[in-house]
Amino acid sequence: MMRRKVAYPSTFKVGRSVSCRDECLVALESRRSLFGAYLVEWATVDHTLPLSDRTRLLGNAADCKGHNSLSVLLQELHFFLQWIIPNCVMKAKNVRTRIFIGDQIDECKDLSSLYYLLPFQKGYLVNWDIERQVWDHMFGADCCKVDFNETTLIVTEPLFNFTSVQEAMVEILFEEYQFKALYCCNAPQLSQYHYIKHDSKKELCALVVDSGYSFTHLVPYCKGKKLLDAACRINIGGKVLTNHLKEIISYRQLMVMDETYVINQMKEDVCYVSTDFMKDMETARKKGPENTILCEYVLPDYTHIKRGYVKQKEDSSDKSQGEEQIIRMNNERFAVPELLFHPLDVGIQEMGIAEAVTHVLTKVDEELHPHLLRNIVLTGGNCHLPGFKDRMYQDVRSLSNDEYDVSVFLPPNPTTYSWEGGCRLAQDPGFAKMVLSRQEYDEQGLAYCLDKFDV
Repeated sequence: MMRRKVAYPSTFKVGRSVSCRDECLVALESRRSLFGAYLVEWATVDHTLPLSDRTRLLGNAADCKGHNSLSVLLQELHFFLQWIIPNCVMKAKNVRTRIFIGDQIDECKDLSSLYYLLPFQKGYLVNWDIERQVWDHMFGADCCKVDFNETTLIVTEPLFNFTSVQEAMVEILFEEYQFKALYCCNAPQLSQYHYIKHDSKKELCALVVDSGYSFTHLVPYCKGKKLLDAACRINIGGKVLTNHLKEIISYRQLMVMDETYVINQMKEDVCYVSTDFMKDMETARKKGPENTILCEYVLPDYTHIKRGYVKQKEDSSDKSQGEEQIIRMNNERFAVPELLFHPLDVGIQEMGIAEAVTHVLTKVDEELHPHLLRNIVLTGGNCHLPGFKDRMYQDVRSLSNDEYDVSVFLPPNPTTYSWEGGCRLAQDPGFAKMVLSRQEYDEQGLAYCLDKFDV
């Protein structure tokens, strides 16, 4: 059974599992498509995982299907309790007396024209004051009730992170929050761990495609080791798609440049990745019933309509009913996600995702090519777009050697896949040797900490 309380566009994850022994909190990067967001849900636990009496997990990130967010998992008895909390501070135009930290936005009744204060910019943590507010809320009594002296934290960092950011992260977590132990890694590393240990048939290699809010990373792994020299970053993600959609709608129909939250929801509801762009474009030019792509999206007014929705065909007409505000979505539905595969369409000087796969292959030994192509793992919020997996396979297949098999794996929930890998890693018998204790930090210093973690 699953009960969803609230879902935002976005991404931080925190999990908690309870054990008579030490508590373990795992923090990861998450990926969806807009800002940070947290969600709370109950789901039946995977009984293949050994359950301790109590365990905690936390995830720290900057993009989930498009944004920063934080998620908390409470694993207790036979259930997971998971919060995905927006990794940001928000201000609402109709509530001028307070700010909303993380999931406090649930208390706001009008989500139009929200103003966001984000700790992450371009995928990197740059505003520690905002991040501290979110962490204080998350670690406090309203959320995790963390006992820092008995808690180990797994925290993810983006690839190619700045050393200054890494140092500040370790200092704050040990000196201000006083965590018992810490383990730092990249989100793709946890995804490949989950894939190799659980979802593959003992494969030795994997190519993780992590497409999130600010960017897309492609990281090859061989025998659990990251081939960093071949890793690739594309500066395009859910933020680019949402902003481009806002510009198109504002130019063609209705000014929505301040409605990032609403337009991001609309993107997730109606957009898809086309497997035949020209054919879909021909269909979008047709009139009447022959145009199967055209749809009408009813915007929320936060009085009678709390969330936007797609209007049914039989209810559609040229005029909106009552006070409804309607946006007609035609070729925008597939033209906007096309930027993930052809960024040059809007002047972004970057490779598309499929092209980046072949670029990664040129940087590794040729004998690894068939193994990596056979184990392409898709994670991140943009992978939720319908048709993403099929388009990825189609394009990679056309660009690859015919002698090699191509296989693309899309997990049931690409947004939380790396976080699930962190849950499994925390229960690995060898995990205790991987973490850095506060005592080691005090004795060895920052340089030792950064050398210990493979980030």
